[in-house]
Amino acid sequence: MDELLTQFLIEGRELVAEAEAELGRLSANPRNATALDALFRAVHTLKGSVGLFAMKPAEALLHRAEDQLGAARRNGAPLGRERIETLLACVDAIDRWIDELEQAGETGADAAIIAERLIARLDGGQPESGSGNAPASGLPDWVGPLSARADALLAAADQNLVAFRYSPDPDCFFRGDDPLALALAVPDLVDLAILPVDDFAAIGDWDPFRCQVLLEGLSSAPLDAVRAAFRLVPDQVAFAEIAPQRAETDNAPGGDASRIVRVDGARLDSLADDVSELVVATNGLAHAVRRAEQTDPALAQILRTLQGDIDRITGRLHRGVSAIRRVPLAAPLRRLPRLVREIARGLDKPVRFTMRGEGTEVDKMIADALFEPLLHILRNALDHGIETAPERQAAGKPAEGSLQLQIGRQSDEVVISVSDDGAGIDPARLRAVAVARDVIDAEAAAALSDAQALRLILAPGFSTAAKVTDLSGRGVGMDAVARAIERLRGRLLIESRVGEGSRFEIRLPLDSITTRLLIVEAGGERYGIPLDQIVETTRVEAETILPVGGGRACVLRDRTVPIIDLADLLGGEAPQDRIARLVITQSGGESVAIRVDAFDAQIDVLVREPRGLLDALPGVAGTALLGDGAVLLVLDLPELAA
Repeated sequence: MDELLTQFLIEGRELVAEAEAELGRLSANPRNATALDALFRAVHTLKGSVGLFAMKPAEALLHRAEDQLGAARRNGAPLGRERIETLLACVDAIDRWIDELEQAGETGADAAIIAERLIARLDGGQPESGSGNAPASGLPDWVGPLSARADALLAAADQNLVAFRYSPDPDCFFRGDDPLALALAVPDLVDLAILPVDDFAAIGDWDPFRCQVLLEGLSSAPLDAVRAAFRLVPDQVAFAEIAPQRAETDNAPGGDASRIVRVDGARLDSLADDVSELVVATNGLAHAVRRAEQTDPALAQILRTLQGDIDRITGRLHRGVSAIRRVPLAAPLRRLPRLVREIARGLDKPVRFTMRGEGTEVDKMIADALFEPLLHILRNALDHGIETAPERQAAGKPAEGSLQLQIGRQSDEVVISVSDDGAGIDPARLRAVAVARDVIDAEAAAALSDAQALRLILAPGFSTAAKVTDLSGRGVGMDAVARAIERLRGRLLIESRVGEGSRFEIRLPLDSITTRLLIVEAGGERYGIPLDQIVETTRVEAETILPVGGGRACVLRDRTVPIIDLADLLGGEAPQDRIARLVITQSGGESVAIRVDAFDAQIDVLVREPRGLLDALPGVAGTALLGDGAVLLVLDLPELAA
């Protein structure tokens, strides 16, 4: 690929992501002049870049968008909701055309028609037919002035704020209502304004027994808590969530941006492999030290000193390469907001999608593989989870659904959650569908807990869709999600409440260069178990393990936990020791104990994917080379316990 085109594809997508971010800020606060300036710069730079390639429709569209933004900057008028929606549609079109340019070397045949249509929308300020179902921001017009009064508060906020507009019934005093007291009772109230109604009476026609004001305010409490404060007058209050503003940064030339160097990903992968091999070599040095202690203590002491120095340097190098390989998730996930809007529009479902924490940095391998699983989950939430507007209103919910993607770090893990406020998942229906489609038999379905029943959606071929559509019904999707997450050494957790919504949580390791293993012994052999699959290790008296049904179990912390003998499972002889050593893991959302003969050391190694015959064996995650030259079989505990 031409070097100039390669550079444009990188920078063009960065500018698209920047424009989308600034439009999001303007949606929350239309009077944010800083966001408007940044949006103008991004559009202006993007216009100059597309002019170098066969993207005439994109250049014309960006030129018109730049004119509109320039006029808004000059006259100081805030952008209306419809104009922001149109600009967002323009950015979406540019994003698609960049993808087409990469794949085919030019934009699609319909690019000129799309550009003309969007230019007409920019000139007229009217949304395209059928696009008004899902506003880009989901914020009503009255929120703009309210957030403008609290710019400093919004800038300092580290969570969403809830805006409310209370329009008391004019005859509320006759019912004993006190609108001001009601508004002041809102928890965590941070701003309150009393405003006249539009048809405020002249002083000569003033009626002191009629309420002629409305109250607007901001609260840092959750939406449900604010809504509860107005539970007696729900038909007189409107609510909206406002995202906090990001702190401004100075990207002036000569700053940190000028020190950024772009490196081919293949070179980073090669460097990471070399570091992993170095870690294995240092493990081998430790083995050599132990052998030297038996024959030459003086030499062993010298080697031990060298080992300490090499371990320290290797640790620094490992941390440095790991840091270099970490990239923000914003770039690989940049298309998700656009795709969610398009899917929601196609389903005729008004949905407000928010994505937070996309600046979280993860290993490059995880970032490259995360887009497809997340898209599957979001697509299922839109198709199966969130109801249509009439269904939501009939259930007492807002017509607009809420879909959230939250990314963050906890200890040495990346935690990604997708949650919606839709219909939820009914475990009883999942059991019935699984039996009807021969996924499991009726007896096994009845024995499943609700948490286990929820995981039926991960079974190959399972689908609750009544008919096949472009989005669902083929029985593929969630099983592919589960496999993709397992390949990344991650875990998928599912929570759902019928009528309230669902939450999918993905937990992934922060470092993908090496894997921390616990070596265990079973049946006279050594095996490796990834530490991120281990909830805890414990020892219990063997006599406390009792037969239960067709297996065995023991009681840990007042909970019955099934036990599987690893040696017996792998064709060896089960242990007969008085003390049982257990590794506790999670399988199907439930705790399972794996009994081993002994616990050995913890090591950092490069785990290679299973190949050949090993690839066909269930429960094998890969192999690792030990310092003494032995090959260690690395197990996948959740799969073994399933």
